Amino acid sequence: MSLDIPALQASHPAALEFLARGDHPMLLGDQWVAALSGEWMETLNPATGTVLGRFPSGAAADVDRAVQAARSAFESGPWSCMTPAERGKILWRVGDLIEQHIDELSELETLDQGKPIWVGRYAEIPGAAGQFHYFAGQAPRIEGQTISTSINYQPAGKQVFAYTLKQPVGVVAAIVPWNSPLVLTAMKLAPALAAGCCVVLKPAEDTSLTALRLGELLLEAGLPPGVVNIVTGRGDVVGAALAAHPGVDKVSFTGSTQVGRAVLAAASGNLKKVTLELGGKSPVIVMPDADMELAIPGAASAIFFNSGQVCVAGSRLYIHRSVFDQVVKGIADIARGMKLGHGLDPSTQIGPVVSRKQADRINGYVQEALAAGAEAMVGGRQLGPHGTFIEPTLLVNVSPDMACVREEIFGPVVVATPVDSLEEALALANDSIYGLAASIWTRDLSTAHRAAALLKSGTVWINCHLMFDASLPIGGVKQSGWGRESGQAAVDNFLEVKTVCAVI
Repeated sequence: MSLDIPALQASHPAALEFLARGDHPMLLGDQWVAALSGEWMETLNPATGTVLGRFPSGAAADVDRAVQAARSAFESGPWSCMTPAERGKILWRVGDLIEQHIDELSELETLDQGKPIWVGRYAEIPGAAGQFHYFAGQAPRIEGQTISTSINYQPAGKQVFAYTLKQPVGVVAAIVPWNSPLVLTAMKLAPALAAGCCVVLKPAEDTSLTALRLGELLLEAGLPPGVVNIVTGRGDVVGAALAAHPGVDKVSFTGSTQVGRAVLAAASGNLKKVTLELGGKSPVIVMPDADMELAIPGAASAIFFNSGQVCVAGSRLYIHRSVFDQVVKGIADIARGMKLGHGLDPSTQIGPVVSRKQADRINGYVQEALAAGAEAMVGGRQLGPHGTFIEPTLLVNVSPDMACVREEIFGPVVVATPVDSLEEALALANDSIYGLAASIWTRDLSTAHRAAALLKSGTVWINCHLMFDASLPIGGVKQSGWGRESGQAAVDNFLEVKTVCAVI
């Protein structure tokens, strides 16, 4: 099947104006600058292969400039002297500005990343605004505590007064992936800024446009110079330099487990703190008593949303044998009816993956599985004029040792396995190096909550999948990472606890 992709263009005036600039410098302090090397990188529309613009190809020297700007802002700038409420007001204004520019940002995100326009417009861009609004309210709620001690050797007639202070960790390196650029950027910036930190942001080289536009909105909202700096460029250059930089106190990284290990190794030089939100191979368990009107479309959405480029995508299906054929057929029917197309076409349900390189990688997993005896109930092909589209794919007749079952594919590919009991489903679900998320579909509350306790994952959804909110912590166990993003726990990532003990 051929796939004809029209060369659709942005229609929002502000998006057109931004794209018309061609070159998009990076942000150091309050200045928009080129890389010291003078080198630039192109960013492409994955649907059409056309060039959207250029951004600086940063290097270690640019990272050093950005860290110095952040350090100066942290040590002597106005950010650390502001009251928490004042910081919160600025964060709230950032959220408001994102909402005011939602149509522009959605178009830029779609053109740069490929996702259907409705994904950005109704889910991810509002989610980014929600992060800033939520953490605006958390800024004034950062509190230490007084502690009643049992120290019995203080001087006669004296007392011990002890308390804790929660203070910002310092300069933060925030390294963001390409699958949901703006909302994942917000998930790092908002809590770090609420805590009082200053940040050097490294957006993904495939999707830097909305991060650079956000930088303009941050300054418009009143963020002081140097509080957020943006260095663009390759991950193995800019990201590596940030992770290793002795002037960085904390790294917050989202991406693959493989790259996460490299970040952790680089960060060990000065023992900087690290938060890692890494890979996943999230199981979806469907029990025989599940509400199939919810479970079948829910399981389909869990893997096909954003072309499967979601860290918590439901990529492993464990379906009770008594309903296996029904569920598999239902998901396959949904997949067959999904329209592949340009993200700016409002009828598109599956856009391209982010790049030809990523599409080739996904297709490699599918073809390897088919060669090993798996069967594609639907999909299984790489399409499009530039090979960046992957059909929504459902594989059956898979074995637990296949790469498609064990490794993160990060595309619209799901594997389905029949099970005969909840216990078997849980055993297979937990048989993974990953533990990011899971879902279970059942009407039995006892089954649901027992499974939620036994599933080895950071998030468990019951009769739903891909439910996000700024108030809900998200993160993984095992090799899916360290720490949590979103929720009150996220602010703690960027705070140090200091104990003060006084004899009075």
